[in-house]
Amino acid sequence: MGLKTRILGFGLPKAATDVDDKATKIDRLNEKPKEAFAPLSLKILSPVELEFKESIHSKLLEILNLSLISGIEEKEARKQIRAATQKLIDEESTPLNPQTRHQIIKAIEDDILGLGPLEALLYEPTIADILVNGYKKVYVERFGKLELTPVRFNDDKHLMTIIDRIVSRIGLRIDASSPMVDARLLDGSRVNVIIPPLAIDGPSLSIRRFAVDKMTLDGLVRRDSLTDYMAEFLKGATKSKLNILISGGTGSGKTTMLNAISNFIPNDERIITLENPAELQLQLPHVLRLETRPANVEGRGEVTLRDLVRNSLRMRPDRIVIGEVRGGEAFDMLQAMNTGHEGSLTTVHANSPRDALARLEDMVSMAGLEIPVNAIRKQISSAIHIIIQLGRFEDGSRRIISIQEVDGMEGDVITLSEIFKYNRYGINEKGVVLGQYCSTGIIPKCIANLKQRGATVDLTIFTNNLN
Repeated sequence: MGLKTRILGFGLPKAATDVDDKATKIDRLNEKPKEAFAPLSLKILSPVELEFKESIHSKLLEILNLSLISGIEEKEARKQIRAATQKLIDEESTPLNPQTRHQIIKAIEDDILGLGPLEALLYEPTIADILVNGYKKVYVERFGKLELTPVRFNDDKHLMTIIDRIVSRIGLRIDASSPMVDARLLDGSRVNVIIPPLAIDGPSLSIRRFAVDKMTLDGLVRRDSLTDYMAEFLKGATKSKLNILISGGTGSGKTTMLNAISNFIPNDERIITLENPAELQLQLPHVLRLETRPANVEGRGEVTLRDLVRNSLRMRPDRIVIGEVRGGEAFDMLQAMNTGHEGSLTTVHANSPRDALARLEDMVSMAGLEIPVNAIRKQISSAIHIIIQLGRFEDGSRRIISIQEVDGMEGDVITLSEIFKYNRYGINEKGVVLGQYCSTGIIPKCIANLKQRGATVDLTIFTNNLN
């Protein structure tokens, strides 16, 4: 059964206001909606009800031929399990109200065919991540914040049964000889599993939910993740085939931003996406998606991101989009950007634009080529045009905190010019981060390129200093 999920996108809803007072306006724009603080509501069986459910489950396994159940469609299998469970409950003298009876039957169905206790979390639209730290603790991320849930597994064996079910459905295995799995589920969600002896406190499972709702750049503006004039510039930069690097920490919204700006790539271009694992959801007519492959149990058959980058150059791409650069493939990516594959997009884990450049430099060195540092920096400065820096704040919001242009080289240093930035100035009594977006007054050099390619950008956006 695929995980039918939806993620709350990027950032927070933006409050509409025409208040003239600047401080008041900024404060209201940063307010988180009250519903974001609503606790997760789940119907969980009590210990007594859970004990009764386990008793019925055990009896069911004695009379039910699971090998036959596994060979039929899930809808019919659930129907048979439901009928058999209802019969066993009727034979007991334990009084149950209709709601509890339904919960017990559903829990048994989920244990046999689904993902057990996790099923209660899979259809909650506000959950972005499901994090299982051993059988006793299950956390979720909602609205950018972690929250402990009342969901529990019976024991490590119960958790391992669900883990085995997840990994076997995607053709993988996990055991003491192969205690880690990192893969993509059929619905696009990412799953990571690590078990003992590597996981000291018991099996650990992490699921990053798949975003069914495609976030647009205008949607990010409404969530106050950037301003409309910043969005106008990014639209023009994307259309004009500038090479864009999106930088940020874990969970800062890099993939969401890449998906959003990719919508402005012209429809007549051939796009090749390269990922590990696949997460991008480009809404374009001519997209070819490629994904890396890990080595098999014999240590053979691995296809790395660098292999995919090299191969993609032989496939006549107009643009290459790399989900995230992590190693030696950075060298091949820069080569491609510098040899006619303009308009390429990628992301990198870094805390600032300057750190992003340093990480690229380190990753090029990982390619195993003896290239002088100055030569590497020249390649980077000529390949990357725009750096978008994202940040996730303690109130759960995600925002662009800086947009910078790569100017070139001065001596041995790559020079940058900041075009837009987010100025944080405090936090209110509700724990909401306060700040404002502004232009720095610098008109980027790439404006000439944008005009040549037909992108119209109002120059006043570079001197507009308010949200």
